Amino acid sequence: MAKPAKEKTIKKPTLFLALVPIITMVVLLSLGYVMFELPPEPLIIASTVVAGMIAIKLGYSYDDIMGSIAQKIAKTMPAILILITVGFMIGAWMVGGTIPMMIFYGLKIINPQFLLITAFLVTSVVSICTGTSWGSAGTIGVAFMGVGAGLDANLAAVAGAVVAGAYFGDKLSPLSDTTNIASLATGVNLYEHIGHLLYTTLPSFVVAGIAYVITGLNMNAAGVAIPEKVGTILDTLSTIYDWNLLLVVPVLIVLYGSITKKPTIPIMLISSAVAMANAMIFQGFTLHDVVSSVLNGFDIAMVHAKGFDASAVIPDIPRLLNRGGMNSMMGTLLICFCAITFAGTISLTKSLELIVNKILKYVRSTGSLIVATIITGLTMIGVTSNGQVSILMPGEMLREAYIRRGLHPKNLGRTIEDSATIIEPILPWTAAGAYMAGTLGVATLSYLPWAMLCWTGIIFATIWGYTGFGIAKLTPEQQKEMLKEYESSDAEELGQKQGA
Repeated sequence: MAKPAKEKTIKKPTLFLALVPIITMVVLLSLGYVMFELPPEPLIIASTVVAGMIAIKLGYSYDDIMGSIAQKIAKTMPAILILITVGFMIGAWMVGGTIPMMIFYGLKIINPQFLLITAFLVTSVVSICTGTSWGSAGTIGVAFMGVGAGLDANLAAVAGAVVAGAYFGDKLSPLSDTTNIASLATGVNLYEHIGHLLYTTLPSFVVAGIAYVITGLNMNAAGVAIPEKVGTILDTLSTIYDWNLLLVVPVLIVLYGSITKKPTIPIMLISSAVAMANAMIFQGFTLHDVVSSVLNGFDIAMVHAKGFDASAVIPDIPRLLNRGGMNSMMGTLLICFCAITFAGTISLTKSLELIVNKILKYVRSTGSLIVATIITGLTMIGVTSNGQVSILMPGEMLREAYIRRGLHPKNLGRTIEDSATIIEPILPWTAAGAYMAGTLGVATLSYLPWAMLCWTGIIFATIWGYTGFGIAKLTPEQQKEMLKEYESSDAEELGQKQGA
């Protein structure tokens, strides 16, 4: 007679055991990533191993852990496909001339009398169109710093305006990796997430804009010529591309999809198809060039076929244009998979639920929940210095708490972005802070006061949290539907215990 299967005993984690994996990740990222500049992915995997060992100690099997991870990956697959499509679209927009035309006309409207507000607005537009704060600051931003140097302007103010504009676009662009990751982490539709960001981002934008106008009017900017570098960039772009209004159509398609809330991936693919057609019809690129651009990113060397000497251009041009492609998203996807693996492992043991419940004991209102989220985001970005991890982990930890309180998860996504995404460039020890300081030639703490959009967001987030303005509530039907995934997870765990 066969012996009955041994009953599997599942223990509940203590607060100490629940904190061990998270503390491990924080320590590893703080020492390895920040101090020794090690890549974050292996460090997150090492933290996952620790989390897995604790799960086994509590009675879970290896198959349980893998099942939980697979479940997490399955839920995030639609957002992962969007990230890949974003890379595809950026490559198409670049080879088709859509993004370069936005940059070209943005630079042409520079008016030295309104340097700060122009730098802010143009960098915002370029960043929205490209989805990269680093790329827009490292190209257009550098050009504006040259303008500021020629005007003998306050370079800290110019750098602050550039950083604020770059992160305004990065935060609101459907092409931005952090925006897509925040949408992924909270389970909110990409365009719905972007729309909700406007509640805190637009007031910050207006406050910053007013400050730049007032400051700019006091600058003695009359009669100063625009630096030669800007003219060189304009001439080079005009040589590479042929401009016409049809190049804007891919942008209009995405805007239409955003406004009408159409499915994200089909809209992006349609926009990309139009941009690819523009590349072959108006820009003279071959089908091979276009396919290479959407796969590996645009490469200025492709322009050789048009009789253009790519080796003779100033370094700013390749840095501005050589980007996009599906492969450009692989690094972002890798860190997402690593973070999801970690989240799947610790969610199996209900460690996050235990930690969040301890935190939420001190939360008495929507406002205090928003503040708790802000503190979590600031702590994560301050300690890990990694914007992607600082979005993914609070999103995983706090999403259920928002739903159970009848608050839409897009409130969580917005607050995480306010306290992590746009805070990162104003912290000197983060990769973004170091990049901006090195690229723009101004110390992080010097431009921090002028990068107003980066720190006023948490002020508005707190005010809206306590006043209720801009706080989206769930209908009972929505709340019930969203809670199903957590209840089904609990039921599955109970079934595993009973069937063990």
